[in-house]
Amino acid sequence: MSIFKNFLMKQMVKKQLKGMPPAEQDRIIKLVEENPDIFTKIAEETQAKVKQGKGQMEASIEVMKKYQTELRKIMGQ
Repeated sequence: MSIFKNFLMKQMVKKQLKGMPPAEQDRIIKLVEENPDIFTKIAEETQAKVKQGKGQMEASIEVMKKYQTELRKIMGQ
């Protein structure tokens, strides 16, 4: 991932995770950096569902359920 793209990704993730302890933010950012493809798919599919008229939370939950197995592997569960 390019340095600029990496920087933008970190800023976007930090914005989404505000209020979360910094150590947990860093853990999630590291997961995203190590697995950009899956998180890109999740973001794109969530945005597509929002454009179809679903709420952000509803769309996010639907997509996360779809990728639940992959996310568990990434998080080591």
